[in-house]
Parts: sequence; structure tokens; C-alpha cells
Amino acid sequence: MSIQLFNTLSGTVEPLAAASGPLRMYVCGPTVYDYGHIGNFRTFLHIDVLRRTLLQQGIKLNHVMNITDVDDKIIRNAAEAGVPIGEYTKKFEQAFFEDMAWLGIQQPEHIARATEHIPEMVHLIETLEKRGYAYKAEDGSWYYRIEKFPEYGKLSKKDLEGIEQGARVDVDEYKDSASDFALWKAPKPGEQSWQTEIGAGRPGWHIECSAMAMKILGETLDLHAGGEDLMFPHHENEIAQSEGATGKPFAHHWMHVRFLLVEGRKMSKSEGNFYTLRDLLLKGYKAAAIRFLLISVPYRHQLNFTFDGLMESTNAIERLRTFHQRMKTGKWAAGSNAEISTQTAHALQEYDAALANDLNTAEARAAIFDLVRSANSAADAGQLLAENASEIVRLLERFDAVFAVLEDKDAETTRAALAWAESAGRIGEATPELLAALSLGDDEVQALVDERTQAKASRNFARADAIRRELLEKGILIEDSKDGTRWKRK
Repeated sequence: MSIQLFNTLSGTVEPLAAASGPLRMYVCGPTVYDYGHIGNFRTFLHIDVLRRTLLQQGIKLNHVMNITDVDDKIIRNAAEAGVPIGEYTKKFEQAFFEDMAWLGIQQPEHIARATEHIPEMVHLIETLEKRGYAYKAEDGSWYYRIEKFPEYGKLSKKDLEGIEQGARVDVDEYKDSASDFALWKAPKPGEQSWQTEIGAGRPGWHIECSAMAMKILGETLDLHAGGEDLMFPHHENEIAQSEGATGKPFAHHWMHVRFLLVEGRKMSKSEGNFYTLRDLLLKGYKAAAIRFLLISVPYRHQLNFTFDGLMESTNAIERLRTFHQRMKTGKWAAGSNAEISTQTAHALQEYDAALANDLNTAEARAAIFDLVRSANSAADAGQLLAENASEIVRLLERFDAVFAVLEDKDAETTRAALAWAESAGRIGEATPELLAALSLGDDEVQALVDERTQAKASRNFARADAIRRELLEKGILIEDSKDGTRWKRK
């Protein structure tokens, strides 16, 4: 079942396919001047859903993500900190990859850093000059001449006249036209720069992605993806540069992930609703729940991120994990209930169809939770049999190959976040409840649970109740069932 994906360029839902060989996929990655916020990670998580779905379908990938490790903010912040830009960006790049791991985001086949591809950018600018698209200004900067590219605006559906009348363009007295954009910026006093064949300076943001994408993936990509904020001018400029240099389509398919709101408002520091992943972990929320919430609404729809929604996501994951454990460890009678087997096959069909239909994560989730309800009811009534349980476990594993929330790594992730907070002088931001919940390691919790089981067996109910209260005070919930005793962290 091939994936049908909305193509921003054509404005229609189309099959996503590789022209030949592995699917060549380029994703705009982070600009590493600060910690990533949840809006950034909504984009990267939906790209992860796409990646995992493609791999699940047996499609091979050649997936590239760039790291923008030189731009105006980085240069300014590094100068203020009094350190080279490489030293400044290193900690934020490391934090980004930690955040990716905490959220269960798979790494692409290639990571491309802008500072490692300066020669390719210079060569691309030289090619554009030879073809009449680039010119050098009096101050030594280089610009792209937009009027030479009549298709400019075909991705964002903006017209050149409207852009020239005051859209988001660089303001620079040296440009031939207000709409032209920078390819290479001459150095300012004290700025880090590179000595190259086209003069001293540093690359513009847009040229970085064009040069790196074409070097690693070739002149035409199967898919280019990123957040909706990059559609104009960044992706529009990438198209102009790349197609101006090669005369070939830059990318057949374009995918853009929509912004999120936070409690109904645009996320911003001035609004007081700006959150990084680390902010939320220190507040006691779980990485798996954050992942589940951020991908709960399909990528082309706006998500309203709320803390009530985050708690609902936390509860939904606990329900899934409990159900998964029940299916794996329950003592089921031999055989198969045909009705439940049919329901499981139907859920699988709906799950696959939902993801193939423009990555409809909401419908894919719904198919699984409908089965959870019916299968739990059947199990309570003694109607679910061993073969049904095995079929359901296989379906849950297929679901989790994309959604990646069943394995409980929450405590491990939160401990890593606390270790970072302590080293960064931010441990005071962690909630007292969070610190209490993690004061006991898993082995210590299990030892107390085992002691409680022995106390109950010897009818020492006072001790058993005391252990339950002690664990509850530290955020550990005890669940007794006919299949045994389980515990989990709140």
C-alpha cells in the first residue's frame, strides 16, 4: 500500500515514490543557537512518522537532515559569549540529538553541517554567476537575481510583484532589486568568515540547503520536507537557486508540517507559553506522552497543545502499555475466537489505510483504541483466546514501529534530563514531585513490591499497606490483578 502524501508544490495528494533506488529525502533540520522548542519537534516527529511508515512498507531511504551551524543569530550569540561559533553551537547540537533520542526520533542516514560544506556552496554560487543568476555587490556580498527565474513563487503561490511591494525580504542597499536574496554575505568587523574563491564571507542560509542536498542526494530529490514557516522564503529560494543552477526540478514532492498553538495562542516567550522539551520534562511530564500528543493530530492540521491534552496523552499511553502487557502475559485458553480475529484484522486494515492516506495519525490511533476497548471487554468475559492475544500483540508491535510509545523509557529519560538540569544550574526548576518519584531506582521499587507481596502472603497487611503508601508518596502506583502485581511511575 503506497503512501499518498499532500504535495505543496502541486496542491494535491499524490503517491510518494522514489524515481529510482532509495527514496531521496531532505529535511530542514535545526538552527543550533538554542534548545529546540515543542513547535520544532512537532515537525521532526511528523517527519519521523513518515520515515517509520516508509520503512514499515519496505521502502529504502536515503534521508538527509541538515544542521544550520552558522547564521546571524549564531554569530551574534557566539560573539556575545566570546567563543568561536563551533564551540557555541556544539552544546546545542548535542542537546538536539539528546532531545531526538528522548522523543524516540530516528536519526537519518546523513547529517549535513553547513560549516562542513562551504566549498560546495561557493561552487554553486559560481555556477549561478556563470548562468546569470548571481551577482557580486559592491560590499563583496553575493545575491540571487530573482527576475531571472520566472517561476519564482510556484511553491508558496506568491507573485514577484507582491514580494517586491514589501513581503519578507532582505533589506540591503547593495542589492539590484529589493526582492533579491543573499547567497554570500561579506564579513562585518569581528565576524567569523571564510576565505574563498568568491571572496571572504559566510554563506546565506538558503544556499546551505541547496548545496548540501544536491551534493548528497543529486540534482533532483524525491521529497523535501520541513515546517510550514520554511515554505517562504527559504524553500522558495532553494528552488530558485537549485533549478537556476541545474535547469532540472529540485524536488518532485514537498511536505510541510503546520505550526502548533499552545493553549489556543501562538507560542512565544512574550506570551509566557514557550516550552522546550526540557522545560516540560522538568515539570514532570513524560517524553512518550509529549511524543504521542505532538503526533496525535495529522501534520497538515494545526495542533492546540494543552496541558489537559498532555495528561490525556499520558493516560492513553498507560492504557496501551497495560493492554499490551495483558495480551503478552495473560493466561489464555487455547484456540481462536473468530469474531475477535476479524476485529483485529479490521483494525490492522484501518491502521494501514489511515497512515497511507496522507499520514492520518488520528485515524490510525482510533483504529487501535477501538480494538483495545473490544478486546478488553472480550478478555473480561473470558472470550479472548491465545491465538487472538498473539494476533493483537503483533498488531500492537506494528503500531509501535511508527508511534514508538509502548516501551517504557520515561524514568530513564527524565533522569537524563535531571542530570542535564543539575549541570546547567537549572535543577531548581524540577518539581518536588518529580524529584521524589525518581528518588527510588527501579531495583529498589521492585524490592519493595516483592516485600509487599511476601507481607500479604504472610497476612501482614499493615506492612503491605505501609509499603503501598510509601511508594505512592514517591509517585509509584501498585496494580494488583489475577495475573500478578505490577507497578508504574505516575
